[in-house]
Amino acid sequence: MEPATSLEKPLDEEKWVCDASVDHKGRLPDRSVTGGWRASLFIIVIEFSERLSYFGLATNLIMYLSKELHEDLKTAAKNVNYWNGVTAVMPLVGGFVADAALGRFFTVIISSLVYIAGLTLLSLSQLVPRLKPCNGAACAGGRSMRVHEVIFFLAIYLISVGTGGHKPSLESFGADQFDDNHAGERKRKMSYFNWWNFALCGGLLFGVTVIPYAHDVVGWWLVDVVLTANMCFSLVVFVAGKSFYRYRKPVGSPFTPMAQVVASALAKRALPLPSDAGELYEAPKTEQRLLCHTNKLRFLDKAAIIEHKDDAAAFAIEQSNPWRLATVTQVEELKLIIGMVPIWLTALPFGIAVSQSSTFFIKQASVMDRKLGGFEIPPASVFALGAVGMLITVTLYDKLLEPAVRRATGQERGVSILKRIGVGMALSAVAMAAAALVERRRLTARAQVTVFWLVPQYMTMGLGDGFALVGLQEYFYEQVPDGMRSLGIGLYLSIFGVASFLSSLLITAVDRTTTWFARDLNGSRLDSFYWLVAALNAVNICVFVCTARSYSYKSVQRKVAVVDSPEADA
Repeated sequence: MEPATSLEKPLDEEKWVCDASVDHKGRLPDRSVTGGWRASLFIIVIEFSERLSYFGLATNLIMYLSKELHEDLKTAAKNVNYWNGVTAVMPLVGGFVADAALGRFFTVIISSLVYIAGLTLLSLSQLVPRLKPCNGAACAGGRSMRVHEVIFFLAIYLISVGTGGHKPSLESFGADQFDDNHAGERKRKMSYFNWWNFALCGGLLFGVTVIPYAHDVVGWWLVDVVLTANMCFSLVVFVAGKSFYRYRKPVGSPFTPMAQVVASALAKRALPLPSDAGELYEAPKTEQRLLCHTNKLRFLDKAAIIEHKDDAAAFAIEQSNPWRLATVTQVEELKLIIGMVPIWLTALPFGIAVSQSSTFFIKQASVMDRKLGGFEIPPASVFALGAVGMLITVTLYDKLLEPAVRRATGQERGVSILKRIGVGMALSAVAMAAAALVERRRLTARAQVTVFWLVPQYMTMGLGDGFALVGLQEYFYEQVPDGMRSLGIGLYLSIFGVASFLSSLLITAVDRTTTWFARDLNGSRLDSFYWLVAALNAVNICVFVCTARSYSYKSVQRKVAVVDSPEADA
């Protein structure tokens, strides 16, 4: 079904989806057989599988670097932070490619193949004799530890590249299955991000419990093979749902319209702004959702000033040159991106706090008493405590808190996105303070402290993640222009990539100016470092609150779509 070109009549919005998406055959999607939960459940299952593979590797990485590659504490932590940083920054590239060229569906497929290639290489580094790690006498006969290191790091950075396309495209593709113009689907989309993270935590739980135990009992080789098979299975499942999905066509580089707005505004900088914003230029008929005008950054409005509105021929020439005349929607899209920069920046200290849970928190667990009856808990498995906290938060938020606030306020969205993020940031600061107190208790104890002392910091961090992580995902998907939603998820993920790099820089700066870090944990003052991160987050929360108060959310013009009669095509 194509947009109207001849005989037009109002679209039956309960039957047809008119949000610029198409079905797998390029037709107007039928709401009853495409999208919604039936399609997004395929995607949520795939997220579970991918996160199982990712966290099965990520949470054990610092232990592998320490035990198998014999790196000291600082070097191992920095290498993990560098890898986490690259993994989280790569989605900016993957999101851009998905939005501008390949589309989200094909980006997921291609990036999954790269991901599988990395896991396969990782498996080979454990199976092929000359590629296996060695030490001392084991390195005889020409074997070199250096060869294993090269293959190992090449493999994990291939996984980073695969994640860079997979993560932003899959999550935004899942959210695309819900129509923003349909009240029922719009509400279900709000729940989608909660259940997406529920699946994420489910995969994380298996990745940090079953996988580390298998590492200790069976060995690294079998686990790497299983993770590879798991990713292959997830790709098959994703392709199997092809006929149920709704697709968005790539729209070209999202940066070109922004550059056009800036160029047009500069060219017309001497012109006065009209007193009535209705005199600014807006596109006539378009499939794109139109944005409402705002009074912020008024200089950019000059890009939409019509210079020749009384001369039809001159106006036609002006209208055909996007570098001379931009639409109000294009102007507002640039304003949205500029307005998101302070939110992105104030999320970085939160990201630094989150990065500690996959590095120093796990190293803490490795030197604590992990015995539970006759069973010894693998160090990486304590990461599951954070996942449990997040699962609890996401479930209670979706089923109790948000519906209650929605009834009390009468608003479609119970708690605003930025308030949800702010609560999560506050909880992360509390988690870092708890971590500092626990580490001080461990250092001063006469006997080995039980690993269950880590429960407060992990659970509090998990509770904070249930608010802030989900809120940030929703924020960077909803508030970016419609044509760059994969890139929006990439922006969200880049917070944690940049934060990981900043965490490494912070470790280096602290190491050069203090004596807090020694070769091992018992000689270090990790509690002082935790207090530093907690203080950094406490100050940042004040900045975030001030920024959030002045923020303007995206405002979309609601319209009734018109299409050719579906029956006329039969």
